[in-house]
Amino acid sequence: MADKLFDELQQRGFINQSSNMDAVKDLLNNDKIAVYLGSDPTADSLHVGHLVPIMMMRWLQKYGHKPIMLVGGATGRIGDPSGRDTGRPMMDEETIAKNVAGLKKSYSKFLKFGDGESDAIMVDNYDWMKGYSHLDFLAQYGLDFTIPRMLSMESVKKRLENGMSFLEFNYMTFQAVDFLTLFKKYNCILQLCGADQWGNAVMGIELVRKKCGKEVYVLSTSLITDANGNKIGKSAGNAVWVNEEKTSAYDYYQYFRNTPDDLVEKFLKIFTEIPMDEIKELSTKQGAELNDVKRRLAFEATAIAHGVDVAKSAEEAALALFNGGNTENAPSFDLNMSKPMGIIDFLVAVKLFDSKSEARRMVEQGGIQIDGEKITDKDYMVEPKESVMVQRGKKVFLKVNIK
Repeated sequence: MADKLFDELQQRGFINQSSNMDAVKDLLNNDKIAVYLGSDPTADSLHVGHLVPIMMMRWLQKYGHKPIMLVGGATGRIGDPSGRDTGRPMMDEETIAKNVAGLKKSYSKFLKFGDGESDAIMVDNYDWMKGYSHLDFLAQYGLDFTIPRMLSMESVKKRLENGMSFLEFNYMTFQAVDFLTLFKKYNCILQLCGADQWGNAVMGIELVRKKCGKEVYVLSTSLITDANGNKIGKSAGNAVWVNEEKTSAYDYYQYFRNTPDDLVEKFLKIFTEIPMDEIKELSTKQGAELNDVKRRLAFEATAIAHGVDVAKSAEEAALALFNGGNTENAPSFDLNMSKPMGIIDFLVAVKLFDSKSEARRMVEQGGIQIDGEKITDKDYMVEPKESVMVQRGKKVFLKVNIK
C-alpha cells in the first residue's frame, strides 16, 4: 500500500496545506508514524463540521499510522480564539467532564482504539498542564514565544479588534506545549488540524525545534460549509451531531440525503470510503439518478458513524415515509404534556426548531402538518393524546409520544 495514501488523501480533497508537503508525503507513504488531532470539549459530541480531519485520520489508521486523539481538558478551560469574534463562555468542571466523555464516544465511532501498533489512543492535555503553576510555565516556556510572533497570527489579529483577553492569548502556547509533550512521549511528528487551526498548530513546530532541535510537521484540512457558505458548527445553529443522543441516526442520514447537488461529489469523497473510481462514475449522474447517489452517500456515511444495521433502518424508514407515507419507523420524541399546548411552543419543545420565531414562520408558510392536517394558524392548540405525527416541510417527520 506504499505510495498510495497521500494520493488517496489528495484525490479525496482532504489536504489543504502542510508545513513541509514533500516530507509529509514521504512519511505517510513510506513510514508508520504517530499522528495527533485535538478537539476541545466545548460540547458533548463531535459534529459533521469536525469530521474532515477525523475521516482523514481514519484513512491514516487504515494505512498503519497510529492516531493520538487529544481531548483538550486544559485548552478547553481557556477557549480557542480562532475564527471567533467573541470569547468562549467558561465551563464548570462537571460540564467539561461530560463533554470529554461525549468526545471519546464520538471518536470511537470512526477509529479503532486499543493496544495494537496502529490502534488509536486517547489523551487529555489537562493531565500534563495541571501540573504547572503559572511561574513554572513561564519559567519553562516564556522565552520560547515572542510577542511579535504571537501578534502576527490571524486568529489573534481578528480578536484584538474585539478585545482579546489575556486568557485567550495563551491558547496557542498551550497547544504548542501539547505537540512538544506528544513528541517527547510518543514520538508524534505530525499534527492534523482544520484550516482555521493553522496558526496555533505551527507554533508547536517552532517549540519542538527550539526545545529538541527536531523537525515535526502540520497537515491541515479544508473546512466544510453549508449551502450558504457558512462554517458548519454549533455556534452557527446548523450543527449535525455525531452522537445519537443529540442527532438521531435517522436525522444524520437525512442530512446527507439532502446534500445540495453541487456538494455530492465532495461529500462522497470525504464522508464515505467508496473507491475513487466508483465515485467518479457516481458523480456523472443527473436527475433521478442523482437522488439514488444521494441515498448511497447517506447510507455509507451513516454506516460509518452508526453501523450498517442502523444505516439500513434509517434508509428503510426514509423510503417508507417518502414513498408510501408509512410512519411506523419515523424518528420519535417523548414529550411530557398533560394539557393542550400551542403549536409554536409544541414545535420548539420537540426540538424541530431552535426558536419560536422560526417555528411561527414555518407555520404561517404552511410548512407544518399535524397528523396529516396542514396547520397555518399560529394559535392552533395541539391536544394531548398517545402520539402525534408531525411533518415539517416535505421530508422531515417526527412521531411525538406524549407521556
